[in-house]
Amino acid sequence: MSEEIDRQNEIMEELSGQRSLEEIQKLYSNMPLRELIRKTLDGLKMPHDTGEYKFARLQVQRLSAPIAAVLIPLIGILILFTIKTDTTEKAINRPVEIMPPAEDVQIEEPPPEPPIEPPDTIEPMDSDIDGPVSDFTPVDTPADFSDEPVSAKPVEMTAVALVRSPIQMPGIFANRTPGQRGRALAGHAGAAGGDASVMRALRWLKTKQNADGSWGESSHNYTAMTGLAILTYLAHGETPADDTEFGPTVEKGIKFLIDSLGGGNYFKNRDGNNYSHPIGVYALGEAYAMTRNPIIKDAVERAVVPIIQGQNAYNGWEYGMKPTERTDNSFSGWCAQAIKAVHTAGIQVAGLDECYEKAKKAFLPCYKGTGGVFHYQATSGGNPNGHPGETPIATLCMQLLGEYNAPEVKAAMNFMDACTYDFEHWEDQPWGNDPSPIYYWYYLTQAKFQEGGSTFAKWNRLFLPELQKRQQILKGENQESGYQDLTGKYRDIGWWDSPSAQEAYRSNKGNLPCKRWKDGKEEESTTTLWCREMDTCLCALQLMVYYRFLPASQAQNPDNKAAEPPNKKVAGQPEVGVKVRRARK
Repeated sequence: MSEEIDRQNEIMEELSGQRSLEEIQKLYSNMPLRELIRKTLDGLKMPHDTGEYKFARLQVQRLSAPIAAVLIPLIGILILFTIKTDTTEKAINRPVEIMPPAEDVQIEEPPPEPPIEPPDTIEPMDSDIDGPVSDFTPVDTPADFSDEPVSAKPVEMTAVALVRSPIQMPGIFANRTPGQRGRALAGHAGAAGGDASVMRALRWLKTKQNADGSWGESSHNYTAMTGLAILTYLAHGETPADDTEFGPTVEKGIKFLIDSLGGGNYFKNRDGNNYSHPIGVYALGEAYAMTRNPIIKDAVERAVVPIIQGQNAYNGWEYGMKPTERTDNSFSGWCAQAIKAVHTAGIQVAGLDECYEKAKKAFLPCYKGTGGVFHYQATSGGNPNGHPGETPIATLCMQLLGEYNAPEVKAAMNFMDACTYDFEHWEDQPWGNDPSPIYYWYYLTQAKFQEGGSTFAKWNRLFLPELQKRQQILKGENQESGYQDLTGKYRDIGWWDSPSAQEAYRSNKGNLPCKRWKDGKEEESTTTLWCREMDTCLCALQLMVYYRFLPASQAQNPDNKAAEPPNKKVAGQPEVGVKVRRARK
């Protein structure tokens, strides 16, 4: 019973305390904040069973939520300020290629520049030739009109003796690049079949290169034959590049010429009248113009000196570059072409510019009357005589030297209008049956091209199909040719022989079977390897007339040199060139 009474008392006290708390809360509801805080703090000191304490505790609970809402974010902010952060921004490097602003590109005709001198023939030899002969038997099969692909082109760096230099192709050679070559063929009514014939010739020549890099059968024709072969490869745009079909072939040939020159001014391998020297200089001069190789330049600078010093008082040259009064048309042709090539290459040698200017008149002593005929020779600056068939030599050289509008040249073009191109009837020329048709046709085809217009159009219809028809071919099919390109595919090879048994003198004394013609009748004959090499080079160069040089009729700056900056504009002349840009690291 007492326990029940005690429990009722506790309940009554608790209710009394609750009422007291409510009364105290009402009492403090209107109390100022400062006073409220003081009373709360005092109440917390009171006994726990008192209303004051319970009120104070209630106030603390009531105020804790808003206080926490303020303090917790504030504390968080203070903590963030105490943390050190790495504000360094890491740079991200990415390769950026800055592209130049687009420019309007206008395709114009290739820049007219002074054409380089073509190869001439080899002077008669004083002895028969004994040397290695070909195992191939000529096949009397006409050349096919095919679209056989041309060779892989050189990369933008060329090399001789491991010295590389960027190509900056001067305008005079611009048509030799792959794209321009096709454009020139189309523009001058060339044919893809003609270029296929050229490829067969280049591949045949490659099989005939000697181990030391030369062509020919003996020391008296090594330099001349090597020079002609190098000119043939260069005309097709083939330069010393390691990874091309003909690159190593050209490199070995150039090295042979440089080694043959040694440390002096003359090639050690020469023929009796030393036609070899200007032919070798011509080849090296053109090689330097296309490669800018300093080793070649050094050789050219030395080898051209005898030609400069050997020019006679009548501006021409005698055999062996002897400074006599006699002018030889054929020999002067090679010297003039060599001077032109070196001059075009931009090489600076004492007396070269003066020699170049004088060479423009070198052939006038051999000109007779007003009938357009240049003869074989002239003595003491007059009395031209012999071989009017050499008219094309003088005509072409004067055109290449910038004298294409000279009255003598125009008269010569009229005289040569009656010329024909026919192996069976090679004697039917305005100068009669002079025994060197391939030699004269080589100059004549180029002279016609330099004249251009209807003159060349008419000639083109004659010589192009005839040369294609007369090429002797060994087929790549069934491995007949024995020649494989870089891909391992067997390819056709081919060559030409002169229709005249007397071309290059005693060429019928060899043991390579061939066909000749006399008075329109075919006959069996023979030839020597070096004569076949010469005839093949001269015929292939004719088929490259479309792109080897620019026509003189288009020339705006005949004296342009390869050394001039490729970006330098000449009035009326487009910028044409191969430019090599260094890759940015």
